Amino acid sequence: MRIALILLAFLPGCGEVWNDPYPASERGGNILYSAFEQRPKHLDPVQSYTSDESRFTRQVYEPPLQYHYLKRPYELVPLTAAEIPRGREIDGGKFTVYEVRIRPGIRYQPHPAFIESNFGLPAEKIRDLESPYELSSGTRELVAEDYVYQVKRLAHPRLHSPVLGLMSEYIVGMREYAKALRSAGARDGWLDLRQYPLEGAEVVNRYTYRITLKGRYPQFVYWLAMPFFSPVPWEAEKFFHQPGMAEKNFTLDWWPVGTGPYMLVENNPNARMVLERNPSFRGEAYPAEGEPEDAAAGLLADAGGTMPFVDRVVFSREKEAVPYWSKFLQGYYDEATIGSDQFDQAVRVSIEGAAEPSAEMLEKGIRLSTLVSASTYYFGFNMKDPLVGGSSERARKLRQAISIAVDVEEYLSIFQNGRGVVAHSPIPPGIFGRREGAEGINPVTHVWRDGRAERRPIEEARGLLAEAGYPGGRDPATGAPLLIHFDTATRGPGDKPRLDWWRKQLARLGIQLEVRDTDWNRFQEKIRKGTQQMYGLGWAADYPDAENFLFLLHGPQARADGAGANSSNYGNPKFDALFERMKSMANSPERQKIIDAMVEIARRDAPWVFGFHPKDFSLRHAWLMNAKPNDMAGNTLKYLRLDVDRREALRHEWNAPVLWPLALVLVALASFGVPALRSYRRRERMAARQG
Repeated sequence: MRIALILLAFLPGCGEVWNDPYPASERGGNILYSAFEQRPKHLDPVQSYTSDESRFTRQVYEPPLQYHYLKRPYELVPLTAAEIPRGREIDGGKFTVYEVRIRPGIRYQPHPAFIESNFGLPAEKIRDLESPYELSSGTRELVAEDYVYQVKRLAHPRLHSPVLGLMSEYIVGMREYAKALRSAGARDGWLDLRQYPLEGAEVVNRYTYRITLKGRYPQFVYWLAMPFFSPVPWEAEKFFHQPGMAEKNFTLDWWPVGTGPYMLVENNPNARMVLERNPSFRGEAYPAEGEPEDAAAGLLADAGGTMPFVDRVVFSREKEAVPYWSKFLQGYYDEATIGSDQFDQAVRVSIEGAAEPSAEMLEKGIRLSTLVSASTYYFGFNMKDPLVGGSSERARKLRQAISIAVDVEEYLSIFQNGRGVVAHSPIPPGIFGRREGAEGINPVTHVWRDGRAERRPIEEARGLLAEAGYPGGRDPATGAPLLIHFDTATRGPGDKPRLDWWRKQLARLGIQLEVRDTDWNRFQEKIRKGTQQMYGLGWAADYPDAENFLFLLHGPQARADGAGANSSNYGNPKFDALFERMKSMANSPERQKIIDAMVEIARRDAPWVFGFHPKDFSLRHAWLMNAKPNDMAGNTLKYLRLDVDRREALRHEWNAPVLWPLALVLVALASFGVPALRSYRRRERMAARQG
């Protein structure tokens, strides 16, 4: 019995959390914990483009401009620039000049590239390094030349920037510059771009640089808020080109070097990525204004406070949804997205359609944020296809009939947990040019009734199909059901219910849908060659402008005729002429009229079944402050603040070990063990006396 009592005496001292996945040394630290699923491929701003990468790069690199964190619609504000540059037309509008003036006194993060003695390192020294930060580090001031150097890097022959093609259309001399660099030599060594001038990007003085564009391109100012136009110091590129560096993954693609609030200090993309406060960061004031409801939501409580608020950000890789969700509920992740499997547990949708946290989430103080993303998902027709394509009245009415029959509202309810807004045009909410309410509906597919958009009845779709020459969905030449192919990239068994749903939608018209599924590369090849018939794709905005969505239907950018983003290969001379006028205009009532006319043409021609604009849902714990979804700004970590004491208290409460079952087991063992021990000893003594 004494053994059980001794064990029970230890139990009250076991109140520590036993399932904490982080080192004990981090407890109580001003550290934000998050997760990532896909490993980032590129962290060099000349190549990085995806959201999986930007969550890291945008905390490190600073382009001259950024988006206001709180204001909607999205608004550009200066970051390192002293003001937002305005394009100045010269030579009768043949060229536009953007002169960018940056603020003096901005400094880079500490890095060994800024120490001269770290060049010419012996191979054995590099071989023994686990991190470049094991070397002595220095810093220097940001200058205009660093921005020009990065613009030149877009044309670097070994870096393959995804925006080189587009920028070559606009930046003066960029196409010729890329050709010159390809023949410049230094194929394996460092190519010092300072020795190769670029006509369209030049240094004016220490804090000013100039970019010259061909013609008018007012959207270029948005590019100045993207990592592609962040500064890169030539020293960093030269440092990482030392022999032996690439073999250790010591490259700009692995170890970014910037002036932002954070620096990447640990890069293990299979397990963990760590950002740490940049000790050289100048500090930045939290915004003092936003939307009307932001003050009541507590989003202005830190107005004027110096950012960043968090010292360290730890990202752990989570490949599976279940452990990710469990750790969030235990308090080990400060924020989380919501998967389809967790939606019913996390969210309660009212009869009116409003989303709120579930009772379980409210009990834990977890808050819900929603945002209709600046993106669109559509189901396209290949306009080069002899059946569904072309500009004939027959083909147009066939596409219109299918557009009515595909019940996107039902699709959102079944497959998206209602997380989306039905699209009536390519332009998502929050982007200039979009119309709301009765004037914003697609009249081909919907009517406005009782204050909301209502899909036209299937009988109207059948009528259009008959007018197209396919009564009952049958081919009049053969009497057989009309056969349409839907091309898609297979992702797994979970796709089957979606594809079955698609078959049912067209079956309501009597049309037989045949799914042609393949892998992603083969699907992309079909799109490039224009051999698909129907297909589904999505597009997320590079910048908040209608041009960035309407160009998906611009004839000269047809995918099968070149390398454009118009995957439907749609072309309408009136639409294209309006696009050419609209794309170079500033937002104005006149531009709105042109956009309205373009949208009307696209609705009538129906090259797409306008699908939906996804709605993002995210959760955060009560101890995480200042969280507001922003689809344009990627540099959002600096705004977040933690109540660390509250987090520690709730983690302890939610994860305290339940020890009373163990105590009962020990008592039971003692109850059975003590009599057995006494019986054993009694037999031993009897045997001893007999002996």
